[in-house]
Amino acid sequence: MFGNLFDEDFSFLSNNQCGKQKSKHKDAELLVPRESTNLSGIKNQGGTCYLNSLLQTLLFTPEFREALFSIGPEELGSLEDNSKPESKVRIIPLQLQRLFAQLLLLDQHAASTADLTDSFGWNSNEEMRQHDVQELNRILFSALETSLVGTSGHNLINQLYHGTVVNHIVCKECKNVSERQEDFLDLTVAVKDVSGLEEALWNMYVEEEHFEKDNLYRCGACNKLVEATKSAKLRKLFNFNFEKCERYKEISSYAFPVRINLKPFCEQTEVDDFKYMYELFSVIIHKGGCYGGHYHVYIRDIDELGNWQVLDLKDIENAKEKENPLRILRNILLEEESKEIAVDRLAQKLLEKKSVSWNKKYRKQHGPIRKFLQSHYPTFLLSSDESKVKLNDHHKLHFGSTSQSNPQNHEVKMSSEKATTGLREYSSESHWFDLNDSKVQPIREQEIEKQFQGNESAYMLFYRQSQMTRPSEARGNPRYRVPIHLLNEMDAANIKLQKKRAEYDLANNSIDLHLHIFSHYKFYNGALHPVVSQKESVLDLTIDKRKTLGEIQQLVFQLLEFWEGDLVLSLAKLLPAGLHIYQTLEGDDSTLSGIGLSDGANIFVWNGKEVDGVEVLTGIDHEPVLINVLRLAGHNEGRVGQQFMESQHVFPCSSNLRAICDALMSPEGIVLKNHSGSEKDSENWKVIPEEDMKQTLRDIGLKNGSSILVLDSGNLTAFTHDISWLQVKNFCRLEAEEIQVKITATIETVSKICIDFIFILFFHAAVNNSCLRPISRNGKLLCPVPEDYTVKEAELKMGSLLGLCSGKAPTATELFLYYIVGHELQSSPEMEIVVEETTTVREVNTGAINFVKIDWCYEAGDALSEEVKKLPQPQPSRCFWPTTPMIPS
Repeated sequence: MFGNLFDEDFSFLSNNQCGKQKSKHKDAELLVPRESTNLSGIKNQGGTCYLNSLLQTLLFTPEFREALFSIGPEELGSLEDNSKPESKVRIIPLQLQRLFAQLLLLDQHAASTADLTDSFGWNSNEEMRQHDVQELNRILFSALETSLVGTSGHNLINQLYHGTVVNHIVCKECKNVSERQEDFLDLTVAVKDVSGLEEALWNMYVEEEHFEKDNLYRCGACNKLVEATKSAKLRKLFNFNFEKCERYKEISSYAFPVRINLKPFCEQTEVDDFKYMYELFSVIIHKGGCYGGHYHVYIRDIDELGNWQVLDLKDIENAKEKENPLRILRNILLEEESKEIAVDRLAQKLLEKKSVSWNKKYRKQHGPIRKFLQSHYPTFLLSSDESKVKLNDHHKLHFGSTSQSNPQNHEVKMSSEKATTGLREYSSESHWFDLNDSKVQPIREQEIEKQFQGNESAYMLFYRQSQMTRPSEARGNPRYRVPIHLLNEMDAANIKLQKKRAEYDLANNSIDLHLHIFSHYKFYNGALHPVVSQKESVLDLTIDKRKTLGEIQQLVFQLLEFWEGDLVLSLAKLLPAGLHIYQTLEGDDSTLSGIGLSDGANIFVWNGKEVDGVEVLTGIDHEPVLINVLRLAGHNEGRVGQQFMESQHVFPCSSNLRAICDALMSPEGIVLKNHSGSEKDSENWKVIPEEDMKQTLRDIGLKNGSSILVLDSGNLTAFTHDISWLQVKNFCRLEAEEIQVKITATIETVSKICIDFIFILFFHAAVNNSCLRPISRNGKLLCPVPEDYTVKEAELKMGSLLGLCSGKAPTATELFLYYIVGHELQSSPEMEIVVEETTTVREVNTGAINFVKIDWCYEAGDALSEEVKKLPQPQPSRCFWPTTPMIPS
C-alpha cells in the first residue's frame, strides 16, 4: 500500500537534520520532556521527514483530529486484540489516534512513528524511501478511507477535503453546453511563468480556452466541427483545501496569500462572500533538489495549543553579549582590587560567578582559558610565565563605566523552562510554528514570505475556511475531544515518565562520597593512616550533587551523633604515603557541583586543626611524597652480592634536598637522581648540583615512587666514573647447581673481580686456573677477558653477566678463536682454540683442510689460501671479542 517511496537526500544538510543522528542512550532520549513551546516533535526514522510534516498538519487540523477521535473502539477494535485471529482490528486509524494522543498529551520531546509505519506494512528499507508528500497524502487518505469502511467515519475524508471541479465546453453555434465533472482532494497549480497562486487559479478557472481556426471542437448536438469555448469552475467547495505547487524545483518567486477569496473561481456565486474566504494554516516546505531533499512544515496553531513566544532578536544579541566569555572575564578582573590575579584563580572565580567551569561551558568553542587569554591580547596581559593575568590599563579606562555596576544585576539567564526575559507575546498575531522533525520553534507570520522562492520553498499549501470557528473550550486545551481511554492511557504514561525522569535525574545527579572520620585516623610518617581497617574507617554516602554544603554538614551531624564541637569537611586524597588533606570546603550555600566535587571524592571529617593531638599541615604544598632512598651496600650489609641498601621515606613535597640529607643523617651527602627508572646502568643516574640542593622535591621533579641515591662525598668520583656492579655465574663446578651473584666492581682489574667472586662462593680452586667470560644475550660464552684489563678497558657495562670458567684467559700476545669443522654451520658445535698472534695458517692447519672465514651470521666468506699469512686479527687490536670465527673447508 505504501511501498516504493523515493529516497530522501541529506547531502546538502550541514546541520544533519535527517538521517544520521548522534547516538544517545535510548532511555535518556525518551525521558527528554517538551521544550518551552509545549509542543511535541516527531522523530525522523531515517528518511521520514515528509511523513512527519504531513502528520503534524493533520494533527493541527482540528476538524480532522476530532473526527478521527470520534470513532470509538467499539468500531475500530483494540490494539490489544490485534493478535487474536477472530478479531477485526483497524490498525491504521487506531495507531493514528494513539500517535495524535501522544503528540497532544504525552510530555516528551518527540514522538515515534514506528508503530504507525509498522501498521502500514513498511520494512526498514521502505522507510528509507521517501515519497512525494502530496502523493503520500493521497495514499494515506485512501488507506484511511479503506480502513474506515463500515464505520461512522467512512465519510471523514470526503466531508473535509472532497471538492468538485466542472469543465464546460460551449458551442458558439447552438449554445450547447458539454459538461464533465471531476472530484478532487487537492488542486495542482502551475508555478512556472506565474507570479503567484491567485494568478495560477485565475488562469485555471477564469480564463477561457477558445477552439477556432485549425483547432475546432466537434459538437455533439451539431455533429460537426465548430468554434467553442472551454472553461473550468469550482462547483463544490471544501472545508479544507491543499494546493500542490508543481515547482519541479522552479526557484523563481511565487507568492501565495495568507487569505484568499475563491469566489471568482467558483461556478455558483449566490452565497455570501464569507463562504468563499479561506485562510492559510499550513505550508509544507521542501529544501533540496528535484530527486531528494528535506521536508519541514510551518503550521498555524488554530487552537493555541502551543506556547507561542517569539524572542526579540535584539534581546537575543544582548543575551549572547552577556554570555560572552570575553566580557565575563573582563568584568571579573575589573572587580579585583589587585592589579594581577592567578589564571587558576580567575577560572575559580568564573566557576563561582556562573556556577559552571570554563572547561564545561567554553573550552569546546574557545579552547583552554590560558589560550583564550593569549588570543585576546592586548585586552588581557599575561605574565612572563603565563601564570598570572591582568587587564590592560587602556581597557580598564575604556570599559570603566561597566565596572561601576555589578554585572550580576544585568545578567539574563535563559533556560527552556523560564525563557521569559526578553520575550514578547503577540496575542493579536497568528501563532505559527516551524515543526522540523523533533525540533519545534515559534515563528512569525512574516517568515512565510521567505518561502516564496529559492532552493528552500513552499511545496504544498493547506487552506481552511475562514468561517469555521472553534469553541472556547478547545482553546489551549489539548485534551479537548480526546477519547477517555486515550486520556487514561496518556495520563498513566505521563506518571511513568515522571517516575523515570525522577529516577534518571537522581541517578544522573547522584555522587558517591567517602567520608573519613578523624577519630579513626592517626597522623604519622607524613600522612594520615587508619587505626582500624580501611573499610571500617570510611563512611560511604550517596548524595545529590545539587544539595548545598550546609545540607551535607547537617546530614553528617545527624549520622555522627557523638560529634561535639566544630565540624569541618575537607577534600582529601589517598596517596601512596597515606591520606592527605588538601582544602577545606567552604560556602554553606554552594552546591556540591558548584564547588567542583566529583563522584568518588574523599572527604575528611574533622575539627580543621589536629588529629589525635597532632597538628596536620594541609594543602598541595605539604603533599607527602614517597621516595625510594638507595645507598651503596657495604661488605657486611644486605644479602650476598646485594649492591644497594634500599629504604622508603616520606617527605613533604615542599622539602628541599639538603633538609632530606639531614633527615637521612647524611648532611654532606651527594644526591643522584634516577631519570630513566633503570637502576642497573650508571648513566641513568644524574648528580644533582649543589646549587639545586635547596630546591624542593616538586621543583626537582621527584614524585611518588622516584628513586634517589645518596653517596658520601668521597665516593662521587668513583661512582660516576669507575664504579659498577656485575653479575657472575659459576661454570666451574658442573656437578653443583649453578649459582649467580652480584658483586660491586670498582676500578680494580678483572682478576680482582674473579678473586672476589671465588671468595664469596668459598670456591677453593686455584685462582690462577680460572677466567671470566662475558655471556651474550642468547647464553653464549664469549672469549675470556684479559686479567690485566680494568672494567672500563674491558667495556663491561653495569649489570653485565659474566661466567667464571676453568682455564686461563689469553695473554696480550695470544688470540682466542672459534672454529667449526664441517659444512653444517648452524648445527655443528663451535670449538675453541688459543694461539699466538704470530701463528700462520700453515702452522694451525695440521691436515689436508682449508680455512674459510665466516661472519657472525655464519655466512662463509673468502678462503684463507696463503698459508704463510698470519691469522686474521680481531678488531680492534688486542680486543678479544667479538672473535672472528673460522671454518675449515
